[in-house]
Amino acid sequence: MARQLTLVAAGELSDDDVRAALDGERPLAVLPAGPPAVVDAARTVLRPGEPLEPGADVVVVTSGSTGGGRGVLLPAGALRASAAATLDRIGGPGSWLLALPVSAIAGLQVLCRSLLTGRTPTRLRDGEPLADAVARMPAGDRRYTSLVPTQLRRALDAEPGALRSFDAVLVGGAATDPALLARAREEGVAVVTTYGMTETAGGCVYDRVPLDGVRVRIADGGVELAGPVLALGYRGDPAATAAAFTGGWFRTRDAGALDGAGRLTVHGRLDDVVISGGVNVAPVAVEAALREHPAVADAVVFGRPDPEWGQRVVAAVVPASGGAPALAELRPWVTERLGAAAAPRELHLVDAIPTLHTGKPDRRAVAARTPEV
Repeated sequence: MARQLTLVAAGELSDDDVRAALDGERPLAVLPAGPPAVVDAARTVLRPGEPLEPGADVVVVTSGSTGGGRGVLLPAGALRASAAATLDRIGGPGSWLLALPVSAIAGLQVLCRSLLTGRTPTRLRDGEPLADAVARMPAGDRRYTSLVPTQLRRALDAEPGALRSFDAVLVGGAATDPALLARAREEGVAVVTTYGMTETAGGCVYDRVPLDGVRVRIADGGVELAGPVLALGYRGDPAATAAAFTGGWFRTRDAGALDGAGRLTVHGRLDDVVISGGVNVAPVAVEAALREHPAVADAVVFGRPDPEWGQRVVAAVVPASGGAPALAELRPWVTERLGAAAAPRELHLVDAIPTLHTGKPDRRAVAARTPEV
């Protein structure tokens, strides 16, 4: 008999919903919170009226912009394997603070890790100080949380003491600036960098080292992953499944390299490179350099067609308090660190960087909202 998906709004998700999915009893998909267009796009991807592919217990919509996401088919075994390997790596079971959307794999995994060890996570309420949420967590237990880099930066600015109370702070979902990591560690925060995606049931490489059971290889400059954490494919899209999943490996489309000890370095998306004057420029590297500037609080970088350079580097920057950086000062700053080709040729000052439902920066939205100059 064909199985059907149960769609649950993010704000209505219960522990019982997650337990039933992990036990293979009731397939689950969580609709993201947000504007109707975002919810409708997710519903379209999830195809609730169609029979569910065999073996899938959870379907998670990836963090594409409206209409651009995919439904990732995850078996309960992948979620369980990821949760177990994570807990083995960071020190065993503990109490979790849920600070991420449950419609995204990182937030959903906080629920899975909690429920699989007989715990109920503490949820960070909208606008609640981190210290107040920490005070509500059970005493006498190890404490964990999972954040995206923007959350880590804000918490370091406002409540570093609350961050220090965690035995591990997992940081992922987007590239994390080395300067931010160094600052967190100097503050005594037990930060752990994670690399992974919905297709790997969440983070599967911690501090550059694969979790137990996870294998990593580089093929044509791209990162490929294998192991018990892999998804089955994409909802209703056998062609995309065949292109991304082959021979037990998942092609991430991320550029990367392995050192002699098997540690992974990720350089950014293979298709996210800006080619300016014949030079390949990684937007994440430019963003990291810009965030080191004292007048910059946050930044997103992308490329635009340019008649002279092929593509020009464009930066959307959130000014730091009291600052208003100018292109003339940011160009030499980036040039000194990454070379002239990486220096932005167009600058936009913005109030905030829009994010996807996962908390990642929404590059498409930034590009759409910034007029060409």
